Amino acid sequence: MNHAHTTPAPQVAIVTGASRGIGAEIARQLGKKGYAVVVNYAGNATEAQNVVDAIVAGQGKAIAVQADVADSGAVNALFEQTIAAFGRVDVLINNAGIMPPHLPMLADTDDATFDRLVAVNLKGSFNTMRAAAVHLQQGGRIVNFSSSLTGTRLPGYSVYVAAKAAIEAMTNIFAKELRGKRIAVNAVAPGPTATALFFDGKTPEAIERLARMAPLERLGTPDDIARAVTFLAAPDGWVNGQTLRANGGLV
Repeated sequence: MNHAHTTPAPQVAIVTGASRGIGAEIARQLGKKGYAVVVNYAGNATEAQNVVDAIVAGQGKAIAVQADVADSGAVNALFEQTIAAFGRVDVLINNAGIMPPHLPMLADTDDATFDRLVAVNLKGSFNTMRAAAVHLQQGGRIVNFSSSLTGTRLPGYSVYVAAKAAIEAMTNIFAKELRGKRIAVNAVAPGPTATALFFDGKTPEAIERLARMAPLERLGTPDDIARAVTFLAAPDGWVNGQTLRANGGLV
């Protein structure tokens, strides 16, 4: 007897803010696992293309798509371009985020700083989740990004942490709202991680102090965070509506 065997279509993942740092590492790891990856970026086309080239060099599939996640029209276009290129969307990784190197106390935070932090870190993920509710395949996966600062709650981070705490609440509620679609929604909350964004504006002493705060006494690496994300992005998982703190035991 002849059994026609069709190769299943590859899972397709959108990774926002994937031109460098943690996002780039997530994109590379998903590419190695056989996902077709959309490397989203806000401004750095060259670095985004480098990530695409690395995935393609490893026999993977990837494209770069520019979109500011704070712009809902750009987010809708990001999903449409993904579907045009790969036919579907299975996984959304909401890695895009900003953190200014010097964060003022709440009383000294100006309107522009508040608005930009909320626009990218909260509205950006809201925009992509809302689009995913329409476009994601049954059985899909969404991984949002919180921060372990929601646990440490250090002075100077009030607006940043407020946006991330909102992401954790939305993650749990959105998971419930997607009942019937077999879509799991979770978040990862990294601790201090060795990226260019993290090192920006910090003295070697401050970096050493932060590295020793967690019981494991080292900074996280992009690989540490990407492994937690790819675990939550895998199909058919039973974890849903949760925030996983990947922080070496910091909080």
